[in-house]
Amino acid sequence: MEKIYLAIVLAPLFGALIAGLFGKKIGNAGAHWVTIIGVAIAFGLSVYTFYMHVWGGLPTFNAAVYTWAATDSFQFDIGFMIDHLTVLMMVVVTGVSLMVHIYTVGYMQGDPGYTRFFSYISLFTFSMLMLVMANNLLQLFFGWEAVGLVSYLLIGFWYKKETAILANLKAFIVNRVGDFGFLLGIAAILMYANTLDYATFFERLPALASVKVEYWPGVEWSLPTVIAILLFIGAMGKSAQVPLHVWLPDSMEGPTPISALIHAATMVTAGIFMVARFSPVFELSDAALSFVMVIGAITAIFMGLLGIVQNDIKRVIAYSTLSQLGYMTVALGASAYSAAIFHLMTHAFFKALLFLAAGSVIIAMHHEQDIRKMGGLWKFMPITFVTFLIGSLALIGFPGTSGFFSKDSIILAVEASKLPGATFAYWAVLLGVFVTAFYTFRMFFLVFFGEGRMDAHTKSHLHESPKVVTWPLILLAIPALFIGYFTIDPLLYSGFFGDAIVVLPIHDVMATLHEHFHGAWAMLLHGFVSPVVWLSFAGVGLAALMYLGFPQTLPRFFAHILAWPKRVLDGAYGFDDFNAAVFGGGSRLLGRGLWRIGDVRLIDGLMVNGTAFLIGATALQWRKIQTGYLYHYAFVMILGLIGFMTWIVFLR
Repeated sequence: MEKIYLAIVLAPLFGALIAGLFGKKIGNAGAHWVTIIGVAIAFGLSVYTFYMHVWGGLPTFNAAVYTWAATDSFQFDIGFMIDHLTVLMMVVVTGVSLMVHIYTVGYMQGDPGYTRFFSYISLFTFSMLMLVMANNLLQLFFGWEAVGLVSYLLIGFWYKKETAILANLKAFIVNRVGDFGFLLGIAAILMYANTLDYATFFERLPALASVKVEYWPGVEWSLPTVIAILLFIGAMGKSAQVPLHVWLPDSMEGPTPISALIHAATMVTAGIFMVARFSPVFELSDAALSFVMVIGAITAIFMGLLGIVQNDIKRVIAYSTLSQLGYMTVALGASAYSAAIFHLMTHAFFKALLFLAAGSVIIAMHHEQDIRKMGGLWKFMPITFVTFLIGSLALIGFPGTSGFFSKDSIILAVEASKLPGATFAYWAVLLGVFVTAFYTFRMFFLVFFGEGRMDAHTKSHLHESPKVVTWPLILLAIPALFIGYFTIDPLLYSGFFGDAIVVLPIHDVMATLHEHFHGAWAMLLHGFVSPVVWLSFAGVGLAALMYLGFPQTLPRFFAHILAWPKRVLDGAYGFDDFNAAVFGGGSRLLGRGLWRIGDVRLIDGLMVNGTAFLIGATALQWRKIQTGYLYHYAFVMILGLIGFMTWIVFLR
């Protein structure tokens, strides 16, 4: 199997290299075929690996492929850990990536960077596979930084567009903040456990559970708490949790397939996967779990509220991604790791579907993204309309869809948690259901219903997208509808993850849920009397009333009476202004101070000009001694001789 694991990783890398280095020679068709085939091979082998590990009885594979570096104290390996958590992530990553690759053939047609784009997205798939398949922190960090690098290249793919350049810089800088904490966490593990290997670290973890560290006098911290929080800071950057969320909405400046690949199934879920992988550490710290839960709850509700005031179709979906990542993070904090991964999987399908369906709309609208300039598209784009509806229903948790089973499980798990902050988190995610339903169907109604608000030229050319675009939508709509129903029992209640996820009995909220779980069908029937579903219906109903019933009056009425909250939401709570004023302005102020004091006064003034002045002044004085008169030189020689004789007579 080791050769198969290598083939899964290397196939997308091979495609990326061929498309990137020889794109001009093989042409556009060659570039997309070589990358699609590479990802298709990775997907097929990932499905086979999933089958062999889940049903074929293969045990967990954990071995080094080769040693990258070795010292007397440490050994750094490149290797794989293939367990049930890994194989699930492999199938999700390669499956969604394959759909995005196929879709991109239609979406990026005619773009001058066509071959470069395919090279980047295939390289991104390779990087994500290296991340999820790693068996040590060194390789995890390599994949972590590699997806960050490629996302930087993809967000700023249209490098002549200023907003895209600013967006990729923002993503790069904000993720560096999170990565600083992540690196400190890795360093702490290496320092105290003397290893970066997962299995070895987890074996040594019980001995570290009681270790205390003191970073300032009189204040002791539990080592597992420090490690867990530092690792989670890395996840906050990668998975866009408050306050390190600001990069994700702006990253919509990249092409739409990137939004589906990065912001649905891959990079933003890397932090969720990492926390689940390190569940043995988080289980040793109630403080870390509560911290994770509260951060996730804040992200879930407050980022969802921002979706209400967005008018860019991709930004609405982007803020819903932020909110859903908050739900996953809340589940992690409640020790419902399996529920978090379950929602990660279902979210990957329905959110990729929504992004790609939005891209289909953008193509039809000649790259217009303002939902206020759309309307009535269901008549022209029936396939996009139906698939967009399926994605929207899954997002709001409509009974029977995949999102219903995963989101409802998270809410129930948080309700069962006894950790500090669980009550706040429960009400936040519960209110988030109403908010999600409202902004999702506000977008849906404005795009597909009502009178067309586009210009006459655009309206005359409206038509369904080509099959290369619509077929990925149909294929993603199938799991968005059904995968939750068929997988909730094995993933949450039948021990699917085994030893890959560790939960202490005192934190095992999923065991409490299992007592009341009587199958997916029973959960579906109970959903129609659940307050969660009725909150969702209420959000859809309010959106219908405002944007279908009274579109000319009600939105303006609410905008008027809620003018102050709307200003707060329009300003995104002031995070960007704060960052620009404090961090951006502070950095510029510090830079000017260092330039004026350090560069101008110290280096140029004192060291360079000051040295030259000192040498010149000294030389000017010494020049006075060089008179050119012979008797002056004779007088100096006599003084020297007298001094020398005095030293011989009196001092020797």
